[in-house]
Amino acid sequence: MRPVRTALAGALLGALTLAGCGQSTDTAGTASATPAPTASQAAGFPVTVQAGNGPVTIGEKPAQIVSLSPSSTESLFAIGAGPQVIAVDDQSTYPAEAPKSDLSGFKPNAEAIIAKKPDLVVLANDTGGIVAALTKVGIPVLLEPAATKLEEAYDEIADLGAATGNKAKADEIAAGMKRQIDELVASAPKDKKLTFFHELDNTPYSVTSSTFIGQIYGLFGLTNIADKAPDAAGGYPKLSSEFVAKADPDLIFLADTKCCGQSKETLAKRPGWGGLSAIAKDRVITLDDDLASRWGPRVVDFVKIVDEAVTKAAA
Repeated sequence: MRPVRTALAGALLGALTLAGCGQSTDTAGTASATPAPTASQAAGFPVTVQAGNGPVTIGEKPAQIVSLSPSSTESLFAIGAGPQVIAVDDQSTYPAEAPKSDLSGFKPNAEAIIAKKPDLVVLANDTGGIVAALTKVGIPVLLEPAATKLEEAYDEIADLGAATGNKAKADEIAAGMKRQIDELVASAPKDKKLTFFHELDNTPYSVTSSTFIGQIYGLFGLTNIADKAPDAAGGYPKLSSEFVAKADPDLIFLADTKCCGQSKETLAKRPGWGGLSAIAKDRVITLDDDLASRWGPRVVDFVKIVDEAVTKAAA
């Protein structure tokens, strides 16, 4: 998932070093104008990007991008590639101007994608062998799986920048994210140990510290009650109401406000939850479901919410 090399034509560099005024000399000794680089060459194409599906070579700057990953959609628009995007999947809800379609990232249909005539497809899952199906007909595909740590999120943004001809802006975005997050973490209070519970849905499913979401909380020294779940379930354990009530977390983060309509009031009505410390002390933080589950540039907004909650609780 790291952009590793650009295959800029060596002739371009050679032409610049031959004659200071952009001319070359033919065999007869007469001066001839050096051909101007094409738009794709000027943008650094062809380029090879090391993605989740291995090295992917993109011959020309893509102008017909299809994104089947909400996180990648957000990143593409953030780095300035929005005008190149012609269709996004049915779960890409941000930004508002993204050309949402009925394409699915969970169950991708090769024929439906090919019908869009893309010159680049970005996705997070290789469901049903979709990468091979698209590659077979000559469509470059970037597989950018769900990030498991912040470095991978930065790296995927860099990948998209290299693949779309927006490398400088992508690098700027990634560096800005890292800077802001580092500053927030450095200034956060760390003298009080706080426990927390992150709810994915009202089943309730949660996340452990091994997940991307869990690691965000870990930056602030928070103790995750889900880490002691009987079954970690790959980082997404289903907790019992009794387990959460017994743990009595200092903070509760709800990432199921849109999908499931959860709030401090609905939590208080659950058996055994009415007396939880987080409810009594008004430490239930409602999150935008999408914001808390994506690894694009808006992860900074998620970190800010966690920072505010920790600062308030530690006061």
